[in-house]
Amino acid sequence: MFKPKVNNEKSSNFIVVLHNVIKDIIDDIKYGCKRDPAARNYLEFILLYPGFHAIILHRIAHLLWIHHLLFIARMISFFSRFWTGCDIHPGAVIGKRFFIDHGMGVVIGETTYIGDDVTLYQGVTLGGTSTQKGKRHPTVEDGVVIGAGAIVLGPLNIGTGSRIGAGSVVIKDVIPHSTVVGIPGKVVRQRGVKVQKILDHASLPDPFTRSHKIYEYKIEKLEKEVEILKSLLIENKIICKNELAKSEEHICMVSKMPPEEPRSDAD
Repeated sequence: MFKPKVNNEKSSNFIVVLHNVIKDIIDDIKYGCKRDPAARNYLEFILLYPGFHAIILHRIAHLLWIHHLLFIARMISFFSRFWTGCDIHPGAVIGKRFFIDHGMGVVIGETTYIGDDVTLYQGVTLGGTSTQKGKRHPTVEDGVVIGAGAIVLGPLNIGTGSRIGAGSVVIKDVIPHSTVVGIPGKVVRQRGVKVQKILDHASLPDPFTRSHKIYEYKIEKLEKEVEILKSLLIENKIICKNELAKSEEHICMVSKMPPEEPRSDAD
């Protein structure tokens, strides 16, 4: 199973792990300023970006969590949720250069694994679908972008470089370099080619519109075939026009009938 390349393993040397956490936070600052054109300088990003504050507090909480200071870690996580609007469990493993844009409403579960260079927008949920202990939250590989309001549920895998469209609900594994749109999420392959505009998460394919166009074409084709069949029936004197008109009138009456209301227990 994929695991992010982070220095979060249990270690007896607390100072070494703390040093690695500080390095990760510095990388988060540089990465966030690079990704968000609204961030004019590092100072503004550090002081005024709640998504970044959530990342800092999580990295500290996770450091305490892996050193068995569980209650303190949960307290920091609780404070982070109150302060930033992001609910990140201290047990979640998050890789380098992680960015939460407009962090309000982000939820990340305990057994979530997040790789490097991952971006989340507001309202994203990386949730679980089981009450059993063990791996029950998603694994998000390197370079993934998850759009606003998207929900990813269960111990599934989001492949490297994939994009999850805003408002999508993902309940199945996603292959690398894919896009996912809709409810439930529908995977649209990118033929293994790396997506260049990684933050252009609004420019996604729309497979549902294409399906509607296909159905419209098939319905129009069927209507033409029915008209041809009716003409042949009349020409070959298999059915007369009056009988055909009565049949069409009956079909129209049936199709316009309102659905029956469900009967109550008194009836």
